[in-house]
Amino acid sequence: MLLSKGFEVEMYTGTPQGDVVGLSDKIVADLDGYMREPDSRNVEYVTAPFLQYEKLLCELVLPRLRLRNYLQRLGNYTLIPGSTLSLGGSESFHRSDPENPYHTYIEQTYGTKVVTASIHINIGISEPELLMRACRLLRVEAPLYLALSASSPFLDGKVTGYHSTRWGLFPQTPEYVPLFESHAHHIEWVEAQLAAGTMQNVRHLWTSVRPNGDRRPYDLNRLELRICDLVSDPISLLAITALIEARLWQLINDPSLDPLTSSTLPASTRASDLIDITASNEVAAATSSLDAQLRRWQDGSTILAKDWIAEIYQDVWAIAKERGFSCFLSPLLKMLREGNEAQQWLRLHACGFDPRQIINYAHLNMAERELELEDKLCPSLVA
Repeated sequence: MLLSKGFEVEMYTGTPQGDVVGLSDKIVADLDGYMREPDSRNVEYVTAPFLQYEKLLCELVLPRLRLRNYLQRLGNYTLIPGSTLSLGGSESFHRSDPENPYHTYIEQTYGTKVVTASIHINIGISEPELLMRACRLLRVEAPLYLALSASSPFLDGKVTGYHSTRWGLFPQTPEYVPLFESHAHHIEWVEAQLAAGTMQNVRHLWTSVRPNGDRRPYDLNRLELRICDLVSDPISLLAITALIEARLWQLINDPSLDPLTSSTLPASTRASDLIDITASNEVAAATSSLDAQLRRWQDGSTILAKDWIAEIYQDVWAIAKERGFSCFLSPLLKMLREGNEAQQWLRLHACGFDPRQIINYAHLNMAERELELEDKLCPSLVA
């Protein structure tokens, strides 16, 4: 048995030279299965939830190929990697739906800080209290998944000092979100935020991890990890997802992994201390990703992000093997060796390549990778 998994994939559209161009109004009008974001320069597609990783791979790849074919017909446009407006355009908001009042609020309140591209990873868990426990564990370990996925070291053609400029600048809202102690606590807190106006609607909970469902906060059926930058390579994304799933199976088998009960931080301040540690870890991971110095939620001790990930990998390998998805987890070791996309781009920049050259190279590499995966893996599954 496996948990169900699905993705919300946000991507920029633009020219082969790497300039981002707003096309979502045309895409949404002409193609089924794509959704607009408040800014027209990125577009979203959502995969159906599947248990099997092989099916998820094709669900990630085939919509991109379909979209690429459409963009070529539209005027030699393509998909642009990265999670920020790497080469320019952050000075203005390009509305995709000028009549939408929620989009007006977003533009006026946050500006282009929210004009980013990312991956939201959804894991199906329908039992409310288990879902809350899973959200607590994933919340305190979310900086590790940011470290693996970072892909936004540039903004407006310049190196920013972040590996994930997206998460470094993103307005997490509301400003303080607790570790929810129970489903009832979550409901009470969301209702209070809506009444106070700190959330405009139930979707307006922009934090690294949130419970989600068809009638939130009451009817919930999945955990949504929102912290990850866009991961261009589908195999790398599935490796990150496999680490999450294996960690959640470990929690299901051993509820003592719950940070609220197993952390050795002082009981009287544990909940708030865990949030403080997690917030500082998110800043560190956004800045230095896999090389970030983080604090463990278990006891506050320090460890490099990549070493902590390697430890968890060793802890959960047997679980992934027993459940039949260890082959999708194993590429994680290559990611730890070679670095994430941001680190690879920054190495190229240190060798003299400018951001435009790097984004150019990256978008060609992304397109070639998708064709390779479709040719090797998808036909047999589709048939």
